[in-house]
Amino acid sequence: MVLDVGPLLRGEIGRIDIDYMLTPESLDGVVFEADAHVTGTLTDNAGYMRLTLCAALPYHGECARCLAPVRGVFSLDFCRTVVTEGTLSEDQLDEHFDEYVVLNGCELNVDEALGEELILGFPTKLLCEEDCPGLCPKCGKTAQWTPLSTITATKEFKNGGHFYLENIVSGKKWHSTPTDTEV
Repeated sequence: MVLDVGPLLRGEIGRIDIDYMLTPESLDGVVFEADAHVTGTLTDNAGYMRLTLCAALPYHGECARCLAPVRGVFSLDFCRTVVTEGTLSEDQLDEHFDEYVVLNGCELNVDEALGEELILGFPTKLLCEEDCPGLCPKCGKTAQWTPLSTITATKEFKNGGHFYLENIVSGKKWHSTPTDTEV
Protein backbone atom coordinates (compact mmCIF):
# COMPACT_ATOMS: atom_id res chain seq x y z
CA MET A 1 0.00 0.00 0.00
CA VAL A 2 1.31 3.41 -0.94
CA LEU A 3 0.08 6.23 1.29
CA ASP A 4 -0.23 9.83 0.13
CA VAL A 5 1.12 11.73 3.15
CA GLY A 6 0.82 15.18 1.52
CA PRO A 7 -2.04 16.31 3.83
CA LEU A 8 0.00 15.17 6.84
CA LEU A 9 3.10 17.04 5.65
CA ARG A 10 1.09 20.22 5.01
CA GLY A 11 -0.41 20.07 8.51
CA GLU A 12 -3.98 19.66 7.25
CA ILE A 13 -4.43 16.50 9.33
CA GLY A 14 -2.50 15.00 12.23
CA ARG A 15 -3.19 11.33 11.62
CA ILE A 16 -3.86 8.80 8.85
CA ASP A 17 -5.63 5.57 9.80
CA ILE A 18 -4.50 2.43 7.98
CA ASP A 19 -6.56 -0.73 7.41
CA TYR A 20 -5.82 -3.02 4.46
CA MET A 21 -4.83 -6.53 3.38
CA LEU A 22 -1.21 -7.36 2.44
CA THR A 23 -0.31 -10.39 0.30
CA PRO A 24 2.91 -11.84 1.78
CA GLU A 25 5.65 -13.66 -0.08
CA SER A 26 5.28 -17.44 0.00
CA LEU A 27 7.40 -19.60 2.29
CA ASP A 28 8.36 -23.26 1.85
CA GLY A 29 6.26 -25.60 3.99
CA VAL A 30 3.79 -22.88 5.05
CA VAL A 31 0.43 -22.04 3.53
CA PHE A 32 -0.95 -18.60 4.24
CA GLU A 33 -4.70 -19.06 4.50
CA ALA A 34 -5.44 -15.40 3.74
CA ASP A 35 -3.63 -12.14 3.27
CA ALA A 36 -2.23 -10.36 6.32
CA HIS A 37 -4.71 -7.94 7.89
CA VAL A 38 -2.82 -4.74 8.61
CA THR A 39 -4.12 -1.97 10.85
CA GLY A 40 -2.42 1.05 12.29
CA THR A 41 -1.77 4.76 12.10
CA LEU A 42 0.64 7.29 10.70
CA THR A 43 0.81 10.24 13.09
CA ASP A 44 2.48 13.63 12.92
CA ASN A 45 3.56 15.24 16.18
CA ALA A 46 5.07 18.62 15.31
CA GLY A 47 7.05 17.29 12.36
CA TYR A 48 7.94 13.95 13.96
CA MET A 49 6.08 11.22 12.03
CA ARG A 50 5.57 7.77 13.46
CA LEU A 51 4.22 4.72 11.64
CA THR A 52 2.64 2.12 13.93
CA LEU A 53 1.18 -1.05 12.42
CA CYS A 54 -0.11 -4.42 13.57
CA ALA A 55 -0.28 -7.30 11.09
CA ALA A 56 -2.11 -10.61 11.60
CA LEU A 57 -1.33 -13.45 9.19
CA PRO A 58 -3.24 -16.79 9.39
CA TYR A 59 -1.20 -19.84 8.38
CA HIS A 60 -1.01 -23.63 8.49
CA GLY A 61 1.73 -26.18 7.98
CA GLU A 62 3.31 -29.21 9.63
CA CYS A 63 5.13 -29.49 12.94
CA ALA A 64 8.87 -29.68 12.30
CA ARG A 65 9.26 -32.47 14.87
CA CYS A 66 6.21 -34.75 14.62
CA LEU A 67 4.60 -33.66 11.32
CA ALA A 68 1.24 -32.97 13.00
CA PRO A 69 -0.86 -30.22 11.41
CA VAL A 70 -0.21 -26.75 12.85
CA ARG A 71 -2.54 -23.77 12.50
CA GLY A 72 -2.12 -20.31 13.88
CA VAL A 73 -2.08 -16.59 13.38
CA PHE A 74 1.28 -14.86 13.28
CA SER A 75 1.06 -11.34 14.71
CA LEU A 76 3.64 -8.63 14.21
CA ASP A 77 3.87 -5.16 15.72
CA PHE A 78 5.72 -2.75 13.46
CA CYS A 79 6.82 0.74 14.56
CA ARG A 80 9.08 3.05 12.57
CA THR A 81 9.99 6.71 12.46
CA VAL A 82 9.20 8.24 9.07
CA VAL A 83 11.91 10.44 7.52
CA THR A 84 12.06 12.32 4.24
CA GLU A 85 14.56 11.41 1.56
CA GLY A 86 17.97 12.96 2.17
CA THR A 87 17.41 13.43 5.93
CA LEU A 88 19.71 10.53 6.77
CA SER A 89 22.81 9.32 4.96
CA GLU A 90 22.90 5.86 3.39
CA ASP A 91 25.26 4.73 6.18
CA GLN A 92 22.82 5.92 8.85
CA LEU A 93 19.92 4.16 7.11
CA ASP A 94 21.93 0.94 6.79
CA GLU A 95 22.94 1.09 10.44
CA HIS A 96 19.42 1.84 11.71
CA PHE A 97 17.37 0.02 9.07
CA ASP A 98 14.94 -1.27 11.71
CA GLU A 99 14.12 2.22 13.01
CA TYR A 100 13.23 4.25 9.91
CA VAL A 101 10.98 4.25 6.85
CA VAL A 102 11.81 6.73 4.09
CA LEU A 103 9.27 8.89 2.28
CA ASN A 104 9.55 9.09 -1.48
CA GLY A 105 8.27 12.62 -2.16
CA CYS A 106 4.79 12.63 -0.62
CA GLU A 107 4.36 8.87 -0.81
CA LEU A 108 5.11 6.19 1.76
CA ASN A 109 5.35 2.56 0.59
CA VAL A 110 4.15 0.62 3.63
CA ASP A 111 4.28 -2.80 1.94
CA GLU A 112 8.00 -2.73 1.24
CA ALA A 113 9.21 -2.55 4.83
CA LEU A 114 6.31 -4.42 6.44
CA GLY A 115 6.38 -7.31 3.92
CA GLU A 116 10.08 -7.88 4.56
CA GLU A 117 9.58 -7.74 8.33
CA LEU A 118 6.72 -10.30 8.13
CA ILE A 119 8.91 -12.81 6.31
CA LEU A 120 11.97 -12.22 8.50
CA GLY A 121 9.93 -12.40 11.71
CA PHE A 122 7.98 -15.54 10.79
CA PRO A 123 9.12 -18.66 12.71
CA THR A 124 11.66 -20.74 10.81
CA LYS A 125 10.17 -23.96 12.20
CA LEU A 126 6.53 -24.56 13.09
CA LEU A 127 5.84 -26.59 16.25
CA CYS A 128 2.55 -28.07 17.44
CA GLU A 129 3.75 -27.48 21.03
CA GLU A 130 6.85 -25.77 22.33
CA ASP A 131 8.11 -29.02 23.85
CA CYS A 132 6.89 -31.40 21.12
CA PRO A 133 8.72 -34.74 21.56
CA GLY A 134 8.74 -35.49 17.82
CA LEU A 135 8.78 -39.02 16.47
CA CYS A 136 9.93 -42.22 18.15
CA PRO A 137 13.52 -42.84 17.00
CA LYS A 138 12.85 -46.60 16.84
CA CYS A 139 9.53 -46.92 14.99
CA GLY A 140 8.84 -43.43 13.63
CA LYS A 141 5.43 -43.10 15.27
CA THR A 142 4.39 -39.87 16.89
CA ALA A 143 5.70 -39.79 20.45
CA GLN A 144 3.25 -38.72 23.14
CA TRP A 145 3.89 -36.91 26.40
CA THR A 146 2.85 -39.00 29.35
CA PRO A 147 2.56 -37.75 32.93
CA LEU A 148 5.35 -39.25 35.04
CA SER A 149 2.84 -41.00 37.31
CA THR A 150 1.38 -43.03 34.42
CA ILE A 151 4.70 -44.61 33.45
CA THR A 152 4.92 -47.53 35.83
CA ALA A 153 7.18 -50.04 34.14
CA THR A 154 9.84 -48.72 31.83
CA LYS A 155 10.77 -52.31 31.02
CA GLU A 156 7.50 -52.71 29.08
CA PHE A 157 8.50 -49.93 26.73
CA LYS A 158 12.00 -51.27 26.22
CA ASN A 159 10.74 -54.83 25.67
CA GLY A 160 8.26 -53.57 23.08
CA GLY A 161 11.13 -52.08 21.11
CA HIS A 162 10.23 -48.53 22.06
CA PHE A 163 11.88 -45.91 24.14
CA TYR A 164 11.03 -43.46 26.83
CA LEU A 165 13.11 -40.35 27.37
CA GLU A 166 12.98 -37.56 29.90
CA ASN A 167 12.81 -33.97 28.78
CA ILE A 168 15.33 -32.30 31.07
CA VAL A 169 13.69 -28.87 30.77
CA SER A 170 10.08 -29.84 31.46
CA GLY A 171 10.59 -33.04 33.47
CA LYS A 172 8.09 -34.80 31.18
CA LYS A 173 8.71 -38.21 29.74
CA TRP A 174 7.62 -39.35 26.33
CA HIS A 175 7.03 -42.70 24.82
CA SER A 176 5.56 -44.25 21.74
CA THR A 177 2.98 -46.84 22.52
CA PRO A 178 3.53 -50.24 20.90
CA THR A 179 0.72 -51.45 18.67
CA ASP A 180 -1.05 -54.75 19.33
CA THR A 181 1.14 -56.49 16.76
CA GLU A 182 4.33 -55.28 18.45
CA VAL A 183 3.56 -56.47 21.99
